[in-house]
Amino acid sequence: MADDPNAPQAIRKLQPGKLVIASHNPGKVREIRALLAPYGIEPVSAADLDLPEPEETGTTFIANAELKAMQAADLSGLPALADDSGLCVDALLGEPGIFSARWAGPDKDFDMAMGAVWQQVEAKGEGASRSAHFVCALALAWPDGHVEGFEGRVDGNLVWPPRGLNGFGYDAMFEPLGHDVTFGEMNPDAKYAMSHRADAFAKFVAAVF
Repeated sequence: MADDPNAPQAIRKLQPGKLVIASHNPGKVREIRALLAPYGIEPVSAADLDLPEPEETGTTFIANAELKAMQAADLSGLPALADDSGLCVDALLGEPGIFSARWAGPDKDFDMAMGAVWQQVEAKGEGASRSAHFVCALALAWPDGHVEGFEGRVDGNLVWPPRGLNGFGYDAMFEPLGHDVTFGEMNPDAKYAMSHRADAFAKFVAAVF
């Protein structure tokens, strides 16, 4: 009997060895290195290889992650893992979303970005929701163009002023549901265990190892 053309494709397994982390963000690279540590993978960052940062022209998190992973795999000749993530604020109809990094400007000033988010939420009035969530999309690409995608999420609320010096990006203004500390105040290991990146990474690990 012929194969069903509509059947899902088998996910390609990742073998031990070098894997490019297709990011120039030291915080993301640090988190992903920690998450990969148990799996016999040798992470090397795009920055270490002097790979360029592609323009993120996708309209979704997963599209941008795939774009970054595929370019890094093509240029390096190695499998590459890319992350695209951001903060989605209910009161701002999901913004900054895929533009989370751009809100920080060319100097990656996330203090400025957090201030801009909070200012816009406050402009909605006292009754505006403080609910928000982080999304993380992971894409794993091979030099031959094969790519797999995984997405994770964590829900919480915005706080002001920002609290904590751990983490990066918008972590200091995000308090995950069920906790009374921000990601910026959390021990990194505690954050790694329950973040949007951990959620996406668990799906990635279950599929490719």
